[in-house]
Amino acid sequence: MHRIWGYIKHCLTAWNTTGEAIHSPWLFHLVRFVLRDTNAFYCFADIERRREMLLHCDDVLDVTDYGSGGSKEGLHVQRRVCDIAKGHLESPQVGQFLFRLVHFLGHEMQRPLEILELGTSLGISTSYLAMPDGRNRVTTMEGSGEVLRVAQGVWQALRVENIRCVEGNIDNTLLSHAREQLDLVYVDANHTYEATMRYVGFLLPRMTEKGVIVLDDIHHSREMERAWKAIQSDPHVTTTMDWWHVGLVFVDPHYLKRHYRMRI
Repeated sequence: MHRIWGYIKHCLTAWNTTGEAIHSPWLFHLVRFVLRDTNAFYCFADIERRREMLLHCDDVLDVTDYGSGGSKEGLHVQRRVCDIAKGHLESPQVGQFLFRLVHFLGHEMQRPLEILELGTSLGISTSYLAMPDGRNRVTTMEGSGEVLRVAQGVWQALRVENIRCVEGNIDNTLLSHAREQLDLVYVDANHTYEATMRYVGFLLPRMTEKGVIVLDDIHHSREMERAWKAIQSDPHVTTTMDWWHVGLVFVDPHYLKRHYRMRI
């Protein structure tokens, strides 16, 4: 009921559809040509075929869960690949947005990007992050080794070679493996207030001027909505965009302190 009411409230209060009233030309172009783009790129069909295979895979994995409800040692549960795919894979809409965002940032910055993903799952979102340009360096972190092996099989089938995977509790691996300068971070890990604030607090000082943090499931629960509001008030953050599916966080000091609710 919380998510249903939140969705209705978002639809009633969101108003910006194609970039109107966004002062920054850079952000205007991001909304107009990334958020609202519906054109299919060359690799979308290949990635979605791998998703379909995962959705029909009955293999059972011994999963280590450090996320919501987990512990520092991790909870060990057995789960089928198809159940993980149904419950945890990002939607094609969001995955393809990530691809377009990477493509846009690479074009604007005119150099290879440093990309970080927290929460690999079965590797579909990682594929969308990695495939726009093989020169980009993508680091992805996942708590469960068996889940990570399945993701590696997906990347091998797609012939993606610019991914560095880090296994272990993200609370630990983030501190030791995150690069000093990051252009894009996709956070889809522990969906609790404390973990989200800890991750974002660590990442914000490492973002480049045009860098973007993409937060998944900002309306997943009251905890996540509280974290989203706290992130908006952080002094490092200038502009945010609430697209319901994800939240976009910008740190460029040239932007106005504005918070946009984007129509779905």
